[in-house]
Amino acid sequence: MSYYQSNSFWIAAGFFGLAFVVLFCIRVGLVDKIFSRPKTLSLSSISQLSEKDTWMNIFQNDRKIGFSHTRYSKEDTGYRLQETVYMRINTMGMVQDIHLKTNGRLNADFTLADLDFEINSGRFSFTVKGSVSGDSLNIETASAGDRRKIDFRIQKKPYLLSGIIHAVASTNLKAGDKFAFHIFDPATMAQQPVYVEAIGQEEIQVMGTKKTAIKVALSFKGASQLAWIDENGDLLKEKGLLGIHLVKTNRHDALYGLAIESSQDLTKAASVSSNVTIANPDRLERLKIKISGIAFDQLHLDGGRQMFKDNILIIVKESLSDLVSNLNTNNIGPLEKIFLKPSPFIQSDHQKIQELALKILGPGSTAMPLEKVQKLLDWVHQNIEKRPVLSLPDALSTLENRVGDCNEHAVLLAALARAAGIPCRVEAGLVYLKGRFYYHAWNLVYLGRWITADSLFGQLPADVSHVRFISGSQRQQLDLMGMIGNVQLKIIN
Repeated sequence: MSYYQSNSFWIAAGFFGLAFVVLFCIRVGLVDKIFSRPKTLSLSSISQLSEKDTWMNIFQNDRKIGFSHTRYSKEDTGYRLQETVYMRINTMGMVQDIHLKTNGRLNADFTLADLDFEINSGRFSFTVKGSVSGDSLNIETASAGDRRKIDFRIQKKPYLLSGIIHAVASTNLKAGDKFAFHIFDPATMAQQPVYVEAIGQEEIQVMGTKKTAIKVALSFKGASQLAWIDENGDLLKEKGLLGIHLVKTNRHDALYGLAIESSQDLTKAASVSSNVTIANPDRLERLKIKISGIAFDQLHLDGGRQMFKDNILIIVKESLSDLVSNLNTNNIGPLEKIFLKPSPFIQSDHQKIQELALKILGPGSTAMPLEKVQKLLDWVHQNIEKRPVLSLPDALSTLENRVGDCNEHAVLLAALARAAGIPCRVEAGLVYLKGRFYYHAWNLVYLGRWITADSLFGQLPADVSHVRFISGSQRQQLDLMGMIGNVQLKIIN
């Protein structure tokens, strides 16, 4: 019996586990908009914002799956933003609770001064502390007892996205107004542009009362979300991904109102149906797919084992012959060297990662790089419990907890491979399983040429039903946001 037939639940949350958390942190949805000549927010255009204490219920369709609480308070030099989010999420039949906390100090123009961010889900916890000093953003991360300091050079004044609505609401907002903000997203630790447009006034029902509000769209990487703000600058409603929306309520209703249920299965809801049933994907040597419904400019569809032209993608299974017998500075180029370095989520320089790689391969191992990768992949496949995790995946936490979905498998294999001197990157896209394509993450290892590897499935190379859209790092997975709910695949001869 093939892997696919016996262990279908192993695919778990896949890429969507990370993506949903990131989506909620940055609050994006699916209504695509085009924004032209947006303006920046000037201090002179801002009216002083009154203190706010906002509770919102979180629904998926008609099912309450959580709540959020946001407090805005005035300080001598600006504002204090405190936000707590709780959600109960179902991925592949497993229900998990997620807690997100953001504590940010904002300047008078709502730009970021400093922040604390924390995400907790089950045994996984990740925190980020940061402060802005001149043109630098100084960050400290903590995960599984490992602390790292990183200094980012910032080109634009950074915002927290959860503060953008309040910044826009503090202006005399009119239909047609367009703004550009550069947020710092703690989930990916990167600065990204977000565009805001005021669409026009609408009447909506909130807490049993009709209210007039101005409708606003936020756009991020080709995906966007709608929000409704009343004349007092209060956020009344948000509408986003996969039927998920937030509605203003009171504290009692948020905490003690309707029982909080888990969401509908988000992994399945985000998956893409297949027009063809593939009995044994691992036996295929070639797959030809027509892709439609999305823009291709930010995707990595062409290159390596994938050939893309005129919306047609051909994927060919790689050969493992004629690979290098060793890797050194003479046969590793500048690009490959980038993927030997540690990162906040791939802690390949940590002692525990280094020691484990040495233990798996054996002291002074003279094995060929392919053999080393196979041993590392086998260890991850056999020793990490395959279960969906809704958190920010990092190698050290995965090793500590010995559990995770494809994201955790991918970051741990990347860390072990890099610790062993083998360049390794993370790829993301879709993978076939029982009539549907699910969001998924896997690896690319350099063995003289780049070869796919999937430690969750135990495949080297990965089968041709792995459709790569993004290659490089977790940060680039955000480029998939605009795809969810829009991409269409058709397998052709």
